[in-house]
Amino acid sequence: MEENCVMNTYGRYDVTFEKGLGCKIYDSKGQEYVDFVSGVAVNCLGHSNPAIIKAITTQSSKLMQSSNYYWNTPHKLLAKKLIDNCDHDKVFFCNSGTEAVEGALKIARKYGTLKDTKDKNVLIYMDESFHGRTMGSLSVTGQEKYQKDFRPLIGGIQKVKFNDVEDLKNNFDEKVCGLIIEPIQGEGGINIGAIEFLKAARDLCDKYDALLIFDEVQCGMGRLGSLFAYKKFCVIPDVICIAKALGGGFPIGATITNVKASGAFVPGDHGSTFGGNPLACAVGEAVLTELVDGGVIDKIEEKSRYMKDRLIKIKEKYDVIDEIKGIGLLIGIKINTDTKEFCKSCFDKKLLVIAAGNNVVRLLPPLNVTKEEIDEALDILERVISEI
Repeated sequence: MEENCVMNTYGRYDVTFEKGLGCKIYDSKGQEYVDFVSGVAVNCLGHSNPAIIKAITTQSSKLMQSSNYYWNTPHKLLAKKLIDNCDHDKVFFCNSGTEAVEGALKIARKYGTLKDTKDKNVLIYMDESFHGRTMGSLSVTGQEKYQKDFRPLIGGIQKVKFNDVEDLKNNFDEKVCGLIIEPIQGEGGINIGAIEFLKAARDLCDKYDALLIFDEVQCGMGRLGSLFAYKKFCVIPDVICIAKALGGGFPIGATITNVKASGAFVPGDHGSTFGGNPLACAVGEAVLTELVDGGVIDKIEEKSRYMKDRLIKIKEKYDVIDEIKGIGLLIGIKINTDTKEFCKSCFDKKLLVIAAGNNVVRLLPPLNVTKEEIDEALDILERVISEI
């Protein structure tokens, strides 16, 4: 069978999807599912969005790839649109969130190298965090289950407790070149960064001249109700990592920097063959136009309240739910039953959801989801809960 030719790196469900439209996705047998995974926060505009299809069709008929030795128009336009909507200065384009993180870590290391302090190369990261599976990003992923079989990891790293200001202070000194944080830990269990912790991180980076890096790969690009997640926390990082929803289903990532951080790199320090290609950037610009100019982001807080209110009512009826977590349309349901079995039961009833951490179920609908689609998904969710 064809499946035998694919490397066994994912615990896949026994289904093959063939097409999708909006919040619905269809398998090879024609069965319809409500998709509240969205490619793990990727398909922010749902499946087969007309604006994305138009961008792919139009740009692919003109120019898909040249080389980063030359400029291309979509590259410049997308960079400008991103910078116009944040407090930063420069963009480096790549192909994924993990690549965006790798670029951020290199910027921090190079930044430290340029300083007078000897061995200013320590990177601080959080427990329960997730930043990717390449060696650099894996090294700053604070979950033993991902790291244990791949040691030795890169050196010069230090883990601290998420949201523990004292632990952060105790591990911070002039040797630190960068601190990487997810404002909301997605894979770790929808753990929200406390504002006082994020402000302390900003203050310590300023005090010791280190770079504050926000990994917004999952929580950014509108999912919390603002284009960039940092705006919800009133803390401005030096570096932002984005990907996933930036392409709405098309591979693209970006590392965004302020003036202080962007000066670290010079030609030859970093690169990506396909990063900033015209096709991906044209799609990215189309996605941003829909999110920002098309009013998608403006409606997220209302949809979030609607979904949470409905979930709270379900929680009050059953003992399975312990807590409703999250911001915007990054929502976690903390349950006291097996999450893997719970997600499988939802799948069997044609609702796609995924786990986060040890006891949380993630809901990641498209950002343009309708209230009717929210009701449809939560009706299925309640049926699953009622049968436990």
